[in-house]
Amino acid sequence: MAVMRMGYMHVKVTDLAEAKNHYANTVGLYPTLEEDGKVYFKGWDEWDHHSIVIEEGGVGYVRCGFKAEKPEDVADIEAKAQAKGYSVARFSAGSRPEVGDGITVTLPSGHEVDIYSHMTAYGTEVGTHNPDAFPRHMVGIGAPRLDHALLWVPNVAESREFFTDCVGMWATEEVRTTLDDDAHTIATWLTIGESNHDIALLEAPESKIHHFAFEMRGWADVGHAADIMAMDDVPIDIGPTRHGITRGQTIYFFDPSGNRNETFSGGYRCFRDRPMVVWTPDQLGKAIFYHARELNERFLTVAT
Repeated sequence: MAVMRMGYMHVKVTDLAEAKNHYANTVGLYPTLEEDGKVYFKGWDEWDHHSIVIEEGGVGYVRCGFKAEKPEDVADIEAKAQAKGYSVARFSAGSRPEVGDGITVTLPSGHEVDIYSHMTAYGTEVGTHNPDAFPRHMVGIGAPRLDHALLWVPNVAESREFFTDCVGMWATEEVRTTLDDDAHTIATWLTIGESNHDIALLEAPESKIHHFAFEMRGWADVGHAADIMAMDDVPIDIGPTRHGITRGQTIYFFDPSGNRNETFSGGYRCFRDRPMVVWTPDQLGKAIFYHARELNERFLTVAT
């Protein structure tokens, strides 16, 4: 397996102090570094130096990173991306704090995606020697780790090709105009391992990020997260509810700058031989919000 998982998400925020409070005290991430107008965070069950970067000076997507197993895997993805005509640039160790050598691929949508194989080990909050099940003094939601993201792209097929043909992902679910194999793809959910999805792509008029998600351990943690959001006056977009797509249990909410976050739990395990699920637009309400079966206008129109 070349790429193992999504490694980090980097977004801009309008007020660094407000955003730092949100991600540290509501989401419950651990700050690991603050410099040059940026703050780096990790979840309690993540062992690399960081998984979230917030940068003052605007709002929305800067880049995301995927961690490969070996430097040779990075080189292989670089060669495949160049052969397909993607814009590829190398970055050197240290140009991104605690990250080794890597490449940045610019998707046809304009989104920058980093591929790297080394990040400084920081350690989980419970350690690796006779560890407890979770930290005794978790803060806020207590998010264990970064899980996935959904990007707005003008053309799903063009950006999907990088993840499938160069990275080695495959689609677990798609929204298509019809059930025909040659139907137009409106959205796709892509995985690199056994998770429901590591990245999702949705056809949209602008190239933005719709949301990035933190893994929860079950319905109880999703419910607890809703309570924390209420206590902290966090704007909730939708939930708690369940998706039809992925079967995940979810809450969508906003950081102080308007970047949409998600707490995500559940779903099913994926393998390469699992048949792909196809949804059609007439069932999109059920697909996105399984209980209410109707769409939230803000959910379809707000991205950063």
